Order: sequence, then C-alpha cells, then structure tokens
Amino acid sequence: MLKLTLSAALLVGVFAVPAMADDMMKCDEATMMKMDKDVEGMKDMAMKEKAMGEMTMAKDSMKMNKMDDCMMHMENAHKSMM
Repeated sequence: MLKLTLSAALLVGVFAVPAMADDMMKCDEATMMKMDKDVEGMKDMAMKEKAMGEMTMAKDSMKMNKMDDCMMHMENAHKSMM
C-alpha cells in the first residue's frame, strides 16, 4: 500500500512540474505581472536582485518581440525564485 501511494505521488510530481513550467513561461503581460508579484515577495535579497534583473531583461526582450530571449530570461528569473 505504501509503495502504491509513493509511486502515485511520484507520478503526479513528474507530470505536474512540466505542465506548470509551460504555463509559467509565456511571455505575456499577465505572466509578467504574476512573476513580478512573486519576485517582490522574495526574502533572499541577492536572489531577488538577480530575479529582478532577469525580469527587466525579459520585459525588454518582449518589447523587441524577441520571444525566445524573453522566455529564457523568465526561466532564469523563475529558477532564482526556487
């Protein structure tokens, strides 16, 4: 029974993480606002600064219509938040 429960939890975790990553890494205004709010709530000031820099670069990339760069910077900001 315990093995079944642990296996189910592992499978849910494996499939949930990529799905969340796909939803989070859209370069649109709504995602930017959510990420900004999450960054503002960070306690580690060094990581917060890094995430804020990545978000600034993501916004600049979005304005220049460089969506691949935008997604890369948003992913970097997201990694800083973990």
